[in-house]
Amino acid sequence: MTDRILCPRSRLILLALGLLLSCAPLAPARSDEPHWIRVSSSHFSVVTDADEKHGHDVVVRFEQMRSVFGQLLARNRINMSEPEDIIALRSDEEYSQVVPNRQGQAIAAGFFLPGEDRDFFVLNLSKTDSWRAVSHEFAYVFLNYNYPPTQAWFDEGFAEYFSSLRVEGTQGQVGGDPESFTELLNTTAWLALPDLFAMHSDVSAGPESSRHTLFHAQSWIVMHYLLAQNKLPETGTYFDLVENQKLPTDEAIQKAYGMTSAQLAQAVKDDFHSLAQASPPAKGKPASGAIQTIALTPDEQIGSSTQQLSDAEGKALVAEMSVRLPEHREQAVQELEAITGQPKGDNVVARRALAWAYTEKKQFDRAVEELNKGAELNPKDPWLHYYLALLRLRAAQSGGGSIQGLPNMMQDLRLVLDWDPEFAAARNMLAMAQLEGGGVHAAVDSMRVAIQLSPRDQNYQLNMAQIYLAGKSWDAATALLARLKNSSDAQIAKSATEQLEGLPMLKKYGVPPQRESSTRSQPAASAAPASSATPGPSSTSSSASARKPPEPQPQAEKQTPSPDEEAGADHPEQPPAPPQPDKRAIQFLKGKLIAVDCSQAPSAILTVAAGAKLLKLRAENYKALMLIGADDFSCDWKSRPVAVNYRAGGKADGDLVSLEVQ
Repeated sequence: MTDRILCPRSRLILLALGLLLSCAPLAPARSDEPHWIRVSSSHFSVVTDADEKHGHDVVVRFEQMRSVFGQLLARNRINMSEPEDIIALRSDEEYSQVVPNRQGQAIAAGFFLPGEDRDFFVLNLSKTDSWRAVSHEFAYVFLNYNYPPTQAWFDEGFAEYFSSLRVEGTQGQVGGDPESFTELLNTTAWLALPDLFAMHSDVSAGPESSRHTLFHAQSWIVMHYLLAQNKLPETGTYFDLVENQKLPTDEAIQKAYGMTSAQLAQAVKDDFHSLAQASPPAKGKPASGAIQTIALTPDEQIGSSTQQLSDAEGKALVAEMSVRLPEHREQAVQELEAITGQPKGDNVVARRALAWAYTEKKQFDRAVEELNKGAELNPKDPWLHYYLALLRLRAAQSGGGSIQGLPNMMQDLRLVLDWDPEFAAARNMLAMAQLEGGGVHAAVDSMRVAIQLSPRDQNYQLNMAQIYLAGKSWDAATALLARLKNSSDAQIAKSATEQLEGLPMLKKYGVPPQRESSTRSQPAASAAPASSATPGPSSTSSSASARKPPEPQPQAEKQTPSPDEEAGADHPEQPPAPPQPDKRAIQFLKGKLIAVDCSQAPSAILTVAAGAKLLKLRAENYKALMLIGADDFSCDWKSRPVAVNYRAGGKADGDLVSLEVQ
């Protein structure tokens, strides 16, 4: 009886022990398996294989960097005009598989990859404060989208200043020495300020290139002085004088800062020496006198949400980034093909990434095939629609013809903009597609938004000039092209110069002069967004000048119509004499808009004050006025800082060409 009772009990004990032993190794196996999530905040999202806490910490730091940027430059509204993708990998092993190699050395904590359609920030979470490795590039990205064009020293100085950011609780500390510049500045003769301000920095080398140079060090300390002394308004005046009014550097410094360049240089040196003497910094720590403290939203008050991702989708998102790196492209394509080869793992991310790769190779049929398969998996994916539009554009550029499926392309782009209204490249493409379809006014509206979102992109401005030419807004086009012909971008300057030279013929006959080097026109070429150009020189600027000229308008649309007349070189006596071109020089003025009189709409009289000077500037039709910095013209504007291009009538009046509301 005892044996019969104990035997089942023994069996139960052995079974329980067996189950415990069999389950014991499962826990570490689960922790080692990839587990992908997307953590999103108000402005950023991160894809990571770490836990939710690490993902939340990353988006918190990016939100705080965005806040610091806005506070330093006194910006209430901050544009993010291109999607910013963040990938955070939990270990050195995973990170080492995707990190680019430059000059034989890998970037240990994080790297920045400017994409053709978006930017990527990739972090190694096994390193402490890995977000700081990309803070320098973060500053550059947001300057491009939120600050007017400046000289290289300003951008580099601000980026260096910003990259010193450290977070201590609810405070951000910025202003320390980010690259051990103090020793360099103490032991090296400084550049004269006019020489520093004239230098160009090669920022294309990327974050792994050495920034420990005199140019970077001196740019940093000049920016430190300007921010500490609240001299950014004077700096804005300086850029207006030197960039727009073309004053010599010394004269611009004198007028903007109220001191000579030598005096300004000495003030910067005095500021530097006072910082160094205040309290010598410990290694890796800034001097206390150099610190600017900025209040930050506490970590726990920055909300975020978490989305679970499949293993295949997580890997596809990483491969979508890696396919843009030449050294990892082949491996990334293989990984994407392996994912799409498994029915349970196939996903839209992998399909659109392969389509991107095929589009870059001009294998458009294969790209279409991948996008169609992606649409079967998730027809609402916004990137799918963006690439469909881009593919139509690239095919037109490659074949030298018109965009095929233009209405579908515009519909795709509108879906993209519903998802991300600040996507400047999509706005640019939509504008040029609208122009291709004959909608000049719609194209002006779309391109104006693109320029507002990305004020430094001169490709967009060149495209706007194309739209003005198509709409016969000659004065607005002339003002814009005159500014672009002085661009530091050789392609932009060449295209603008050629279009200015061909403008008289375009106005008289409706077609620009044919140049010997011109090839078959590509009507869709100027629609290419700067962010979608292939690596190397931008295709947008060169192709914009090759755009198919506007077709000559029927005679019935001219001011003095006659059905049987044709404005041609063989019949100069038939059409009425064309209006004489306005030969008055276009002048630039920066001041304050005092009032707007719209009593004779659609014309308007704008009263602009600049110092003691008061001008009455007339806009013939304010609805067609070239407008920058605002979506619509307002007759109620008062006391607004503005910049205007105009043709002088007398000493106190003129005709308005363009208006920038600041």
